[in-house]
Parts: sequence; C-alpha cells; structure tokens
Amino acid sequence: EGPRREQLTVRQLIGRLGGGRGHRVVAGTPEQVADQIELWFTQGAADGFNIMPPYLPGGLADFVDHVVPVLRSRGLFRTEYTGRTLREHYGLPRPASAYAASALVPA
Repeated sequence: EGPRREQLTVRQLIGRLGGGRGHRVVAGTPEQVADQIELWFTQGAADGFNIMPPYLPGGLADFVDHVVPVLRSRGLFRTEYTGRTLREHYGLPRPASAYAASALVPA
C-alpha cells in the first residue's frame, strides 16, 4: 500500500521515510524537538547529536535560531567553552613535541 491508501499524515510519512535511512527523525515545534533531544540526553540514550536538517542552509539556520535557544534555556546547550582548544576544554595536558625532543639530541 502507498501513503495515499494508508492516509498517512506528513509526520507519519517523514517517520517512515527517515527510519529507512537508519536515523532518528524528529519533526515539530522547536519545543517538541528540544523535548526529544532532552529526553534522549537525560535518559542516557545519547551524549551528543549530529543534526541533519532536511535542507541546507535554511534548515540548519532554523535549528540554530529556534531550537538552540530552547536548549540553552534548559541548560542543555553550552554558551561557551572552558578552554581555548578541545584539549584545554577537557583538561588534558599538551604532549611534548616529538620535534622539540629530537632537536635536543646532538647530530
């Protein structure tokens, strides 16, 4: 049967098509999308997300402009990093340079 015979809603159709690609598809208001992200995060189902908007660049801009503020207001999206680099952010020491060590060895 096709979508017309089954009388699928747009939401049901998106869910069916998205599921075939192996990705979780979420559609709705910014609050509904944030609800799903919050649920997955707080329940330990995910610790990060890759956003795949249905079209670019507008879909990504919509997410940033409408969903990110909701996530920030809930304390689920950082506003700044603690370090200037990813290594500093995670408090990892900077490894010694292999080139600096070789410069100390006499030729």
